[in-house]
Amino acid sequence: MTKIWQGNVNKKIEKFTVGNDFIIDQKLLKYDCIASIAHSKMLKKIKILTEQEQKKLEDELNNIIELNDKCKFTIKSEDEDCHTAIENHLTKKLGDLGKKIHTARSRNDQVVAAMKLYEKDELNDVSKLVKDLINALKKIPDVIMPGYTHMQKAMPSSTKLWAEGFIETLEDDLVLLSSALGIIDKNPLGSAAGYGVPLDIDKNITKKELGFKANYSSVTSVQISRGKHEAIILNALVNVMYTLNKIASDMILFSMPEFGYFSLPAEFTTGSSIMPQKKNPDVLELVRGKYSIVLGYEFQLKSLIANLISGYNRDLQLTKEPLMKGFDTVKECVEIMTLVVNGLKINTKKCTKAMTSELYATEEVYKLVKKGKSFREAYKEIKKAL
Repeated sequence: MTKIWQGNVNKKIEKFTVGNDFIIDQKLLKYDCIASIAHSKMLKKIKILTEQEQKKLEDELNNIIELNDKCKFTIKSEDEDCHTAIENHLTKKLGDLGKKIHTARSRNDQVVAAMKLYEKDELNDVSKLVKDLINALKKIPDVIMPGYTHMQKAMPSSTKLWAEGFIETLEDDLVLLSSALGIIDKNPLGSAAGYGVPLDIDKNITKKELGFKANYSSVTSVQISRGKHEAIILNALVNVMYTLNKIASDMILFSMPEFGYFSLPAEFTTGSSIMPQKKNPDVLELVRGKYSIVLGYEFQLKSLIANLISGYNRDLQLTKEPLMKGFDTVKECVEIMTLVVNGLKINTKKCTKAMTSELYATEEVYKLVKKGKSFREAYKEIKKAL
């Protein structure tokens, strides 16, 4: 056996339709095994499997997870995807029993179940990394420095106030990540190809086993929401990257010698092939740039899912990769930014020296207001004095 479905397909067509799923599905293999174990327990409950059969399947699925952890389970191109690779392995090891695992399932609900388990773990990982960055920002000392509007000095600020602004926006990002998790946290098993199965299955068993918050109310909603749920996740990830983009932009600006408020440790900077003196903030420039990369993944995925009729369409196969790349990019960037923030040096002398008199103009206006002058008259008086 190679593929779950049977057919004699032209080799070039076959290679084209398989794409690189056999490579990227390595990330999903563990989750498909976990979902298959839960599914086997449900099949035992409805008496499709005996207790002994279920135990054999569960043991072998756990064995696959262990092999995968040791990089000893490879999905081949002829397998097409992780789902077929797992079933092929089960059939090879357990004979006809291995063929029973697909009862009451389609690859359609299989892949959604594996994807959702993967997404839940990844969203929790991103949230944890964002919290680490928040904690790093909280350690930034309180040093007075100029605040800017229109790239011009505006009013007094401080390094603490600067950091607190990003702490709050990152907390907003955590809300978005949590909301995305809440929306996707549904059990798709039992929907099969999108229209259920003619068996008296118990979706509550797989829901409980897999830790999903709820079952889908409608089996047709599983495929309708596929792609849309991934787009919601990518939108949350893009917002995290937007925050990182702005932090990086500020750090690049304020670490310029002309400002000198911040500086990066030498080991965080790179050099030039021609200019010996250069200490380039490449790390921050790449974090800044990768906002656009993740934004591109969001646009790519949203474009892929447009104009599809309800039910499964093969276009949806292409939604996995931009999501996975989005997760990988965001996790790496948040982790790197936390490292940079923890190593950031504040130049108190330069920050204080930059506090020139015009920064206090608004404060002088309000001193006159407190003495009884109207705001407009006080504004004009201070402006004239400047």
